[in-house]
This record gives sequence, structure tokens and C-alpha cells, in this order.
Amino acid sequence: MSVRVRFAPSPTGFLHIGGLRTALYNYLFARHNDGTFVLRIEDTDQSRYVEGAEQDIIDSLEWAGMEIDEGPGKGGEHGPYRQSERKDIYHKYAKQLIEQGQAYYAFDTVEEIDEMRERLKASGNPSPKYDAITRQSMKNSLTLPQDEVEKRLENGDEYVVRLKVPRKETIRFEDEIRGHVSFDTEGLDDQVLLKSDGMPTYHLANVVDDHTMEITHVIRGEEWLSSTPKHMLLYDAFGWQAPKMAHLPLIMSPSGGKLSKRKAESEGIPVNTKDYISGNYEPDALVNFLAYLGWSPGDDSEIHTMEELCDLFTLDRVSKGGAVFNFKKLMWYNENYIREHSIEELKPRVEALFLGKGFNIPNDQFLTTVIELLHERVSKVDEFVSMGAFFFEAPEAYDENALKKWKDDSPQLVLSYKAKIEQLSDDEFEAATLKDRLKETIEEHEVGFGKLMMPLRIAVSGQGFGPDLFPALELIGKEEVLKRIDTALERL
Repeated sequence: MSVRVRFAPSPTGFLHIGGLRTALYNYLFARHNDGTFVLRIEDTDQSRYVEGAEQDIIDSLEWAGMEIDEGPGKGGEHGPYRQSERKDIYHKYAKQLIEQGQAYYAFDTVEEIDEMRERLKASGNPSPKYDAITRQSMKNSLTLPQDEVEKRLENGDEYVVRLKVPRKETIRFEDEIRGHVSFDTEGLDDQVLLKSDGMPTYHLANVVDDHTMEITHVIRGEEWLSSTPKHMLLYDAFGWQAPKMAHLPLIMSPSGGKLSKRKAESEGIPVNTKDYISGNYEPDALVNFLAYLGWSPGDDSEIHTMEELCDLFTLDRVSKGGAVFNFKKLMWYNENYIREHSIEELKPRVEALFLGKGFNIPNDQFLTTVIELLHERVSKVDEFVSMGAFFFEAPEAYDENALKKWKDDSPQLVLSYKAKIEQLSDDEFEAATLKDRLKETIEEHEVGFGKLMMPLRIAVSGQGFGPDLFPALELIGKEEVLKRIDTALERL
């Protein structure tokens, strides 16, 4: 059987970075095995549905370069691909389980279930459940007479369908990443399969969909590992062969623990894929970084295209332990991918960013030179604008950290340099000459290079860092440079 995997997010929020990694591992596994990558939208929890979340998921996958083979809007032989459109399928299979005696109707109210739990807690049970023991004292089709059950169903009484979990059994399965896994059914409750609103729970829908969509490998986050025994019970009840299971390691916060939304925000880590899109990160860099967040090819290589990752990816190289989200490493990847882009490749994106900020670009060569000067210094493409704004406008303020380098003798040194470059004609106002004049100035005053270089940079750019200063001065032009020096001397 050919490999078929699925990425099955819930549209209850925008796609989390952990979800994108899950999608990536599924995609890489599918492509490595010439298989099929399916997108399924698990929207059974209508109360938590977020408008626009489904489109966000689709847009995020497209931005990251993961083309789906089957899914909403794409079609395929195993649709529909939204669970909300598959309700009749779930009812059919839930009915089958009831008829087989492996599931049952439960008519208990929320209050009655709460009362049962409180009663058991009072008698010394710290974690009461609706299970093989407690079901005997509840209102369900296992305890009520058959005619009363039929009457309740005919009257439209609210009910849920529960899985009849066997008592004191051990469920065993092999996980492709974690090896042998076993759970005792004693720790499981009689899981709800159909809710009172007629929608399936995650467990029933997940198993039915994976079987009917012929999914061969379920690759998902570690947080779903505890749900797998319930799924295995369902596969057994239906008489179906379960797909191979692979539970991915958690993504950990640098400060420890799972990378939750709250922790990510407190540590300055963008949490949703849309934040990386709007933040102008390189999609190839994020993909490369996420691929290595829990997997490695077994050598020292770190930079790979998507095609190369597809060739290299295997589940046996995925780690069991959690992987720490190292934001500095992500930025290292981002810098690498920006370096790999040519000036011509970057130009349309950088131009759009400058124009979006209201800057007027004098001509194409001017923009080309700005990108050339900043190419080796930026970590993200939007830094061409934040770091290069001074090419287009005089600084309105001066960086506070940089001003620590503006000393008592700085005005005198800058004035001395200004006197030399004022004498240059426009044709002579070029990088090599400007550098020579600076050397002359520091020799005359017997000071180090930085004593003049830093105040001059502050005066012209407002920053204490940036591109090679002399080509920058040449590009800005004599008249504007002199004007900025005068302004800085007046203000500082």
C-alpha cells in the first residue's frame, strides 16, 4: 500500500508553529516515500471555531512550500475533507458499535455526572470516571430497560454515545518513534464518541476518517499519545487495521517546559505561522529550522532545501526527547537564506517594503546600492528598511546606546572632518576619498579610528551600527551629508 499521511488541524485558532512542524514532518515523510499528503480540517468543535482559521492554515502551508495532494479546495477521492461535512458517516459507524455491543447510549445530565464524581470523591476516589464500574449506576442503555431506551430516543431526549471500554486490559502498540508503548484500560473512561449535539468527538472522527481515507501513518504531536489507547480500542472494535503511529517530541521553551503561547510571547518568540509571514521571515529558513527541531540527518549538515529534506527525512531519525526552540538559531538560518538570495531576487521585496513605509526611491541603481551595502548585515528582509531608512531621510533621533560613544571631543573631530569634505567637488565625493580624509583627520588629532568614525556614523545615520560608512556617505551625497552633520552638531 502506498504511503498516505494527513495533517489534521482544528480551526480553533491560527496555525501554531508546533502545528506547522507537524505538517512539515508529514509532508517530508510523504514526499520521501512518494506518498500522498492530505489536509483534513477537524472542525467538530463548533463552539471554538475561529473565523478565518481554516484559510490561515491553507495559506500557511502554501507559504511554507507544502503543497497538499488532497484537501478542502483541492479535492480527492476520500472527501469531504472537513469533519463538519462528514456527520452522517460518523453516525453510521457509531450505530455499528452500538449494535455490536461495544458502545452505548448515555442519557445522564451534566448535573448527574457531577453528582457521581462528587460522591466518589467523598468516598475516597481521587479521580472518578464514567467507566466500567460507574456506568452500572448511571442512566444508559446498559442499565435502562430496552423499551425505555427506545422511548427516550423517540422522544428526542438528549444523549451521548460512549465507548464501552473493557476493564483491566492492557493495550499495546508499536510507535515508530517511541518503540513499544502500553496502557492499562483501568485508567481510561468510557470515552464519548458522539456528543449531544450530534457531532463526533475527536476520537471517533479521527479513527473513522483515518480508516476511510486510507491513512497509513499517523504522525502527530506527543500530546496525542495518551489518546492512542482509545483509538486502538476503536480500531479493534471495528475490526480495522490501525495505521502506524508516530508521536513527535514536544517543542520546548528556552526557559523549560512546553512552548505554550504564553511562554512564547514572554520570550519574544512568534507563536503563530502568520506572525512569521507578516514578520517577513524567510519561509525556507523557518522550514529548515523546524525540520531540525526534533530530527537530524545524522551528520553535521544544517542547510538543506525542501527537496533535500524530503530526500533525507526518515522517522527513525526523529528524537524522543523534547526539542528546545532556539530563536537565535532560527535567525542564523534566516541570515543564511538572505545571503543566498541575489540582489535581483531581493529587490522587488525590499522595494515594496520601502514604498510601503512611504519612502521615495530616487532610481533603480540607488535601491540596488542600498541592498548591496546592507546585504551582509541584515537578519531579516524588513531590516533593510529599519537599518537603511537613513539613506532616504535624515535621522529624527539618535540611538541612546550609540550616544554613549559621543564624547566631549567628538564635535571638534566631526567639525574638522567636515571642513575637509566641504572642499571636495561633487565628483570627488566618493568612498575612497572620504575615507582618506578621515585618516588625515585622525592623524592630525592623534586619535584612534573609532573616535571619529562613531560620531560621524551617529550624525549621518542616527545609529551606532550599519553598513560600510564611506560608500553610504557617497550614496547620500555631499549636500545632505553636510546638512546632517550640522544638525547633529547643533543637537548634540
